[in-house]
Amino acid sequence: MRKNKLKKIFSEGKAVVNGWLQIPSSFSAEVMAHQGWDSLTIDMQHGVIDYPNALQMLQAISTTDVVPMARVNWNEPGQIMKILDAGSYGVICPMVNNREEAEKFVQACLYPPKGYRSLGPIRGLLYGGSDYAKHADKEILKLAMIETKEALDKLDKIMSTPGLDGIYIGPADLSLAIGTEPGFDKEKSSPAFSVIENILKHAKKNNIVAGIHNATPEYATKMIEMGFQLVTAGSDQRYMSDGAKSVLEKLKKIKSKDESIAY
Repeated sequence: MRKNKLKKIFSEGKAVVNGWLQIPSSFSAEVMAHQGWDSLTIDMQHGVIDYPNALQMLQAISTTDVVPMARVNWNEPGQIMKILDAGSYGVICPMVNNREEAEKFVQACLYPPKGYRSLGPIRGLLYGGSDYAKHADKEILKLAMIETKEALDKLDKIMSTPGLDGIYIGPADLSLAIGTEPGFDKEKSSPAFSVIENILKHAKKNNIVAGIHNATPEYATKMIEMGFQLVTAGSDQRYMSDGAKSVLEKLKKIKSKDESIAY
């Protein structure tokens, strides 16, 4: 089976630079895949991407050596299994609140006896190889999102879940969970920053990967220096809008409007 390069990067103590896809287009996914990311995550939660879109985008990413991943829209076994069957090599699962939900997520990614994933990796065989089913359990990356008040009270119980490779912080929902304004790239003086530090500390304690979503590459660099091993900065939609605005500001003196905080 094709090896998951991200796991090798993590084992070497290095950081993964992840790209984020929200536009339902195989061509834009292909363009992004040729820019040098370690991985690309197809956002099926807040992007406007459905399963047929995601399948074509996975095919486009496969024209490169970039590792394909997906964020599902919920901790729903059928959707998790289906995107894995399509060839995703990693799943980011939102709103994981407790140990039971973390176990449910992990087990949906694993074949029996460790989990209850149904066997039928129709495109996984094409991308991963003919021995996919034999090795998939150890190659698929499983990341649970920490972004709710309940999760913050149960960090060790979630992070010690057998088979969980890591966690991924959604700063916007995390900010809402602690009663502050949603947003990214939190200053050190903000309440959210201390919460982020605490999540990272617990991830290190449990020897799992910590990932975080960022608005800028400068902030993502700071997060790597803090100890995060997976960082995302922006998205294809944001890059396109920012690029267009930059040109129009110069040509038409149009002042930029604030962007949505969704990611």
